[in-house]
Amino acid sequence: MVKHKEKKELSKKDYEKELEKLQLELVKLQAWIKERQLKVVVLFEGRDAAGKGGVIKRITEPLNPRICKVVALGTPTPKEKAQWYFQRYVSELPTGGEMILFDRSWYNRAGVERVMGFCSEEEYQEFKLSCPEFEELIIRSGIILIKYWFSVSDIEQEKRFQSRLNNPAKSWKLSPMDVESRNKWVEYSKAKDEMFEFSDTDLSPWYVVNADDKDKARLNCISHLLSMIPYKDLTPEPIVLPKRVNQPKDYVRPPMNTQRFVPEVY
Repeated sequence: MVKHKEKKELSKKDYEKELEKLQLELVKLQAWIKERQLKVVVLFEGRDAAGKGGVIKRITEPLNPRICKVVALGTPTPKEKAQWYFQRYVSELPTGGEMILFDRSWYNRAGVERVMGFCSEEEYQEFKLSCPEFEELIIRSGIILIKYWFSVSDIEQEKRFQSRLNNPAKSWKLSPMDVESRNKWVEYSKAKDEMFEFSDTDLSPWYVVNADDKDKARLNCISHLLSMIPYKDLTPEPIVLPKRVNQPKDYVRPPMNTQRFVPEVY
């Protein structure tokens, strides 16, 4: 009988320590992306409440928002519905020196649109044909494309839904679409499996993140992301601040009571 290796518990202290290390490496990666004018796209997909937003937040926390940008598109407008399906995503792709994080992406068509009937069968079949070609095209253009699927069990998803339901600060995360997804677990599973069949390619593979443990999922995903882009440490030499210049004696600043201060409630 094969003994499975027991998973090591991760304390909050260890999690924060490891996250700090990884975030420092993300800053180094950011400098490399800017220096080398790389174009990076990272897709985050998965079931509702799988933890995509949490890992995106930890990636962006230490980074310059001018270099690392998050794209989370809403429901398409009537004009966008009449466009080529990929058109509104193309406009969000990076220029040199940028990393774009898609909080859900063009795979909406293979997920929620497919399951909820928001697209026709003809539109879905066209997506199946076009998606691998679209990704091949953008990769060939020089874009680094990395795709993550966050996998969460039905038991853990239900726990997170209940947590959102009972927490006023998180209730906005629970949409009518999320509620409906609870009744379509099998349909979403089938849609995901079919999506992987045509989009998990050698050129553009999916990387699955076990997301039942949020902290481990965040560390594992960030660690993997760092391993996907070879980079060097471009940290500059420490800056030496010059001595402050004294205020000219002939300059008198206006009285503080002429300015509108925020009330110091705390």
